[in-house]
Amino acid sequence: MKLDEQVITRAIIERFTQKWIDHLDLDVAIVGGGPSGLVAAYYLAKNARKVALFERKLSIGGGMWGGGMMFNQIVVQDEGKEVLDELGISTHPFEGYHTADAVEATTTLGSKACQAGAKVFNLMCVEDVIIRQTHGQESARVVGLVINWSAVEKAQLAVDPLTVHARFTIDVTGHETELMRIIERKSGSRLLTETGKIMGERSLWAEVAEHTTLENTREAFPGVYVAGMAANATFGSYRMGPIFGGMLLSGKKAAELIIQRLEQDTNIS
Repeated sequence: MKLDEQVITRAIIERFTQKWIDHLDLDVAIVGGGPSGLVAAYYLAKNARKVALFERKLSIGGGMWGGGMMFNQIVVQDEGKEVLDELGISTHPFEGYHTADAVEATTTLGSKACQAGAKVFNLMCVEDVIIRQTHGQESARVVGLVINWSAVEKAQLAVDPLTVHARFTIDVTGHETELMRIIERKSGSRLLTETGKIMGERSLWAEVAEHTTLENTREAFPGVYVAGMAANATFGSYRMGPIFGGMLLSGKKAAELIIQRLEQDTNIS
């Protein structure tokens, strides 16, 4: 077959543009492509929700690629293993825990999320949010994201962004809690934390952090949920270190909570 460079170029531009247009109005926007974000994307898409994930880096997977200190194995407990089992990721027992190959886990999470129907937009960053007082709501809520290319951000170019609408958003930007920091700075409103602000991540304590990651996976500002390490950083708990069960379960819980909200909204309307 003779290769036609113009057809190849047009195929990329037209297909990407159509994908972008089709995802300007979302049920859920996920900010961050680490394990929690990928798991949330999988369960949301599996539930037939229109979901897009925005990752500023070239690759998705966050810190899972590197396991612990670049030893590319991950550790999960029994509950986390259940998520890996559902996704067909092989595990091996180790003194009451389970290990998995970090590369297999990361690539499978990404593949399963995409096959379920989630769309990934890599090399894109979120530089702002859209906050509105919507009809029937007592307080303002996040209703969309302001998106730009990561290269524009990195080069500090004066290039205006574009926007997407989302009924709900998940901040899974890890320790930095990037989305919540934007909301804290720009909303003029209290966050749904004890102090009304981001409470900050505490030092490493895996046993406690694994539990509080799930406890803190909840709405942190109207319309915005936090999951993974962003949940503990927002609500002031510990970091967990190189164990990933809580991250996986947190993404699943965030998806389940939002699915419930979407179903409630449908019943009300």
